[in-house]
Formats: sequence, C-alpha cells, structure tokens
Amino acid sequence: MYLAIILLLMLVLPLGSVAAEAHWSADANVVFLVGKWFVFWGVGLRLLVASLKQIINPAFTAETIFGVTDHKAQALVQEIGFGNLSIGMLGIFSLFEPRWIVPAAITACLFYGLAGLKHLLERPRKRSRKIAMFSDLWLFFVLAFYLSAAFFQNA
Repeated sequence: MYLAIILLLMLVLPLGSVAAEAHWSADANVVFLVGKWFVFWGVGLRLLVASLKQIINPAFTAETIFGVTDHKAQALVQEIGFGNLSIGMLGIFSLFEPRWIVPAAITACLFYGLAGLKHLLERPRKRSRKIAMFSDLWLFFVLAFYLSAAFFQNA
C-alpha cells in the first residue's frame, strides 16, 4: 500500500496532470506544468498524507521507516509531522497561487534532497526505507530540474 501511494503521488498523478494540461492547452509551458503538478502532488499531497499519518499514528513512522520502537520517539515523529504538514500545505496552496510554486519547490527540493541523502548513507536498509530513499531522491531531481529550467527561462 505504501509503495502504491508513493507511486501515485510522486509519479503517476503528477505526470498525468502535466500530460493532460499540456494536451488541453496549446500554449502550455511544460516546465511550468512540471513545477505546478509535481509541487501539488509530490510535495503538497504527499507531505499532507505523510504528516497526517505521523501526527495521528507516529508509531508507524517510528517503527517502519526509522526502526525505532521506543515510545518516546513518537513525540519527535509528531513534530516531524507538523513540519511536513506545513510544507505540504504550501505545496497544496501553490495550486491556487502560482507565485508560491517556486518557494514551495525550493523548500521541498532541499527537504527531499537532504532526506534522500540521509537514507542513501544509512545501511542496512529495509524495504520501506528504500522506497523512501528512492522517492525522496526522485522528487529532489525533478524539483531541481524544474528550478534550473525555470531560472534559465526567466534569465
């Protein structure tokens, strides 16, 4: 289930949204659409879903992602959830305020890049951590591409 949600929110739905909007709009800027839809789905909804899981059921993240069974870690996971909720809401609201796409992309690119690097450097990795690592690094590279392309288009 975790893998299916990740694939939907970080690959299928953003690419489908880019393709659909590009098809409907003759003068679509594909770089803008990549930013718009990957920020909305991959940042906004992905982090909203993760944050709700972390806030409501912190034991799941503590145990399945971090491998920590100590009950005291759950308070830290909830605080991580509050941060994820904040970034996720910025990603969601960027759909309604396009000027927020770049700030959301910068924030999420840094977040996903650092999280992905941390996962990459840790050994051994369980399946859930590998999924987190690949999805974090994937979105880092997508957002880095978008930010680079957007910068050079506006330069």
